[in-house]
Amino acid sequence: MSDPCIICVAITGSLPTKENNPAVPISIDEQIESTQEAFEAGASIAHCHVRDDEGRPTSDPERFARLKEGIEKYCPGMIVQLSTGGRSGAGQARGGMLPLAPDMASLSVGSNNFPTRVYENPPDLVDWLASEMVKHRIKPEIEAFDLSHIVQATRMAQNGRIAAPLYVQFVMGVMNAMPVDEPIFDFYIETLKRLAPDALWCAAGIGAAQITVNEWAIAKGGHTRTGLEDNVRLDRDRLAPSNAALVKRTADLCEKYERPVATWAQAREMLGLRMPKGVA
Repeated sequence: MSDPCIICVAITGSLPTKENNPAVPISIDEQIESTQEAFEAGASIAHCHVRDDEGRPTSDPERFARLKEGIEKYCPGMIVQLSTGGRSGAGQARGGMLPLAPDMASLSVGSNNFPTRVYENPPDLVDWLASEMVKHRIKPEIEAFDLSHIVQATRMAQNGRIAAPLYVQFVMGVMNAMPVDEPIFDFYIETLKRLAPDALWCAAGIGAAQITVNEWAIAKGGHTRTGLEDNVRLDRDRLAPSNAALVKRTADLCEKYERPVATWAQAREMLGLRMPKGVA
């Protein structure tokens, strides 16, 4: 297998704290520095959240703007993907950063259970977020926590509510949602290929499942996500020293399966994204 593999780094998320791992980047400056290290290690997509001055998740567009500007300055060509997730805001505030016109943004197209609450994505909000992404020419990364989310995303692409071809991320290992199960993983791939033959897919595993899902995705021809948002450890006995260390671990798996790590330019071409001006 020789197809390049896109590595996405989820640099901080909404939940991990420095008490969980001192390497978790919280401030904008910390996130930019951590992203630059991950970029140099092979990540071509940065999945971004922001925190307020107390370290709590927020959807503040001004903070997203500063983070986006810093990544574009210090990681030229890297794909910036902003989160519209529900832990950092409610209702349309979750999409308040979309007028910044990042390359990509996450989009959850249905609700599901999280460890202690319902992750609510009502149809009217999903449609509004999707329309904002179309308006600002942002490619959605569909975050599929359930099989129905794959089906819904393909329907939305078929009727023009989101642009095709799809890029779908299978998320496994969230408590009360989809478990880490290889036959289910294979069925996800089969279902997406049947419903949207031109779609690309990636996969993310939460916690200790991260490395397992990374390997499945790379071995089966997809793309993958790593980073301190999803997992703060290298193994049971060691904290991950950085996002870059998790990216390097993923790149080593790419080498194992004879798949080159996609450059930012290759990733943009595969995803149909515009090339940034002034970046060689």
